[in-house]
Amino acid sequence: MHSREEVEVTIMEHTLTLEVPEEVYEPLAETARQRGSTPEELAVELLMTAIHYATNDPVDNFIGAFRSSVPDWADQHDTYLGQAVMKSIHDAGDEGP
Repeated sequence: MHSREEVEVTIMEHTLTLEVPEEVYEPLAETARQRGSTPEELAVELLMTAIHYATNDPVDNFIGAFRSSVPDWADQHDTYLGQAVMKSIHDAGDEGP
């Protein structure tokens, strides 16, 4: 007979009060309304996503692994990668079908 283990999960919740400018709140509230959620629920989802990406960045493994003439690449690599992708898309569009 197989036994089943029960796993107890404790979820700690914390209250965080934020003051955000109108230009942040309005699109947050509108997007939340369109999705059928509250601005607070959407803000938590967005924070969780941002924290996930910030703590699981695969480029972090390469920081300090090689020399670079770009002094801020460790902090700005996402910006540089985005620029490279946009340039690649733009260049591909210039080549035509």
